[in-house]
Amino acid sequence: MGIMATAESYVLAIGTKKGLWLARSTDRKEWSLSGPHFLMSEIPSIGIDTRGDNPRIMVGVRSEHWGPTVAHSDDLGATWTEPEQGAIKFPEGTEAALERIWQIYPDSAARPGVVWAGCEPISVWKSTDGGEHFELNRGLWDHPHRSEWGAGYGGAAAHSIVVNPSGEKVHVAMSTGGVYRSLDGGASWEARNKGISAYFMPDPNPEFGQCVHKIAADAAVEGRLYAQNHHGVYRTDDNGENWISIADGLPADFGFVMLTHPRREGTAWVIPIKADSERIPPDGRLAVHRTDDAGESWKRLDVGLPDHEYNAVLRDAAAVDTAEPTGVYFGTRGGSVYASADEGESFVEVASHLPDVLCVRAAVVSGVVSTGVAAESSAAVASGLPA
Repeated sequence: MGIMATAESYVLAIGTKKGLWLARSTDRKEWSLSGPHFLMSEIPSIGIDTRGDNPRIMVGVRSEHWGPTVAHSDDLGATWTEPEQGAIKFPEGTEAALERIWQIYPDSAARPGVVWAGCEPISVWKSTDGGEHFELNRGLWDHPHRSEWGAGYGGAAAHSIVVNPSGEKVHVAMSTGGVYRSLDGGASWEARNKGISAYFMPDPNPEFGQCVHKIAADAAVEGRLYAQNHHGVYRTDDNGENWISIADGLPADFGFVMLTHPRREGTAWVIPIKADSERIPPDGRLAVHRTDDAGESWKRLDVGLPDHEYNAVLRDAAAVDTAEPTGVYFGTRGGSVYASADEGESFVEVASHLPDVLCVRAAVVSGVVSTGVAAESSAAVASGLPA
């Protein structure tokens, strides 16, 4: 018996070290889980494109045998399509081969069909056919700084892509290299890291070389972005010209996650990790922290989360949806996945004992779609949590 996604239902895609799981819900409290898809393949990136008549789920698949590519499904995971020659392939003369797809970013409704990808080796790609085929952004690839960009602990990653509503301003963040900005839709790029620390370098305030872990844009304030750094949480109000610290009030300034509200000004979420040398939640107590005033203050949110947790949450293993109130989701390296239907005030466990969670994405789905995939398990609501 297939699973039906009904009007205003929710889809949660969970990419792990050993495959993809899909969870579905009508109330964001009880979830049905199906999978695995792409068993034994790494899924480090997911994009859910809701701009068309049917949602398209795109996944960056990395097989140890077949290599990396982007696969997509237009029926919520019932069937998958992979381009025969690969969705992303370095052109001749670049002397490079694709290692991993770190980011899949559907553009705005004003540019249907446009999907961006961030990859390893550090590079940015653009698709105009809904993520089926991508073209290398030569402006960033040919940048004179590229030879000096390095690899973070998990690899060399172009992991964050933020495009403003007009499409002219594009910000990319990479580990390691920092934040780069384009004012011409991606034709040319400049480093924009003033104020972001690189304490591990001889010059702690270089033009580039920072290990920025994640960036996200404020949906309601043009030019405002937030960054979670390798030690440091920052905000810019001028499109990256200057960054200021907003870490005061957090139990730790290290972490990987940076999420922003899809509509409301000043609201963002982080998940602090104690330090780069320990990489566990502070005191082994997992919590999400939310600001509603652009980083002036932070609120600890842990209702429904375990009393003790020693697994970290990776940069793309967290997401928000576009519902009202906004849903907040994340997964741990220990294979637990949590969902909040009230902007982080309380959480329920969607799944447990999955492989290492690498990426989480959520979407509101309208209409009725049959997946043809039977549910393998159901995650019940934890009792006693507020609605």
